[in-house]
Amino acid sequence: MSLTRGSGPLGGRSGQTNYAIQSPPHKLLFEPDARRLRAFVGDTLVLDTRRAHLLHETGIRPVAYAPLEDFDAALLERTDTTSHCPFKGHAAYWSLRAGDELREDAIWGYEEPLEAAPWLRGFAALYPGKADRWLVEDEPVTGGLRDPYHRVDVHTSSRPVRVTVAGERIAQSTRPTLVFETSLPVRAYLPRGDVVAGHLRPSDTTTTDPYMGDAIYWHVHAGGDTLRDAAHSYELPRAEAMKIAGLVCFSGEGVEVELDAD
Repeated sequence: MSLTRGSGPLGGRSGQTNYAIQSPPHKLLFEPDARRLRAFVGDTLVLDTRRAHLLHETGIRPVAYAPLEDFDAALLERTDTTSHCPFKGHAAYWSLRAGDELREDAIWGYEEPLEAAPWLRGFAALYPGKADRWLVEDEPVTGGLRDPYHRVDVHTSSRPVRVTVAGERIAQSTRPTLVFETSLPVRAYLPRGDVVAGHLRPSDTTTTDPYMGDAIYWHVHAGGDTLRDAAHSYELPRAEAMKIAGLVCFSGEGVEVELDAD
């Protein structure tokens, strides 16, 4: 269960409980992360820490903060950029210069945090996309660092699923694979053989998910119209999601997916 999203204890909504948490609507939790984290710009190591903390914040995915001294100080250039968070305070920014590479405003930190978040002093965070490569211990990660409280369960099912666009049937299956992921609706992945021929057109769009892997996208053609990137699939998902390899999930605007369809 995610701490800060959906019905998690620090999230914006909750299920039925026999307890009450007396706390502000917007919650912060700063907890140690025992993993060794490293980040590179090109071949240059810019961050190497065994002292990271994860900041869990209501409605936001956890962010890894590291002691500022665990960044290579020779690569940091303070900028004039500032921002303000009503829950954490004013943030200062640093750019990263590694050889010929300049990553502007790549790092931020709260040098004088608000009284409600004093533990942020001395820590800073690096935007994931400002580094070319991340390692958790000795393993590369893509799509961002994982939330240790986030869970993905994948189950084969016989529940009937029907997919329609403007009333036209696009797919129907009694052999879906269902993905139950923290804070997200149930998603149905269908065999391509259960998709009516001619409705899927390849797209050039790709994305990477830290829990599922690399996704490719499909345009959905129906009734003379094309819904762009209205379906996706994972051809080689991460090990924990291998059951959905090659299956198609419809999730685009204009597509209706009925689970337990009559």
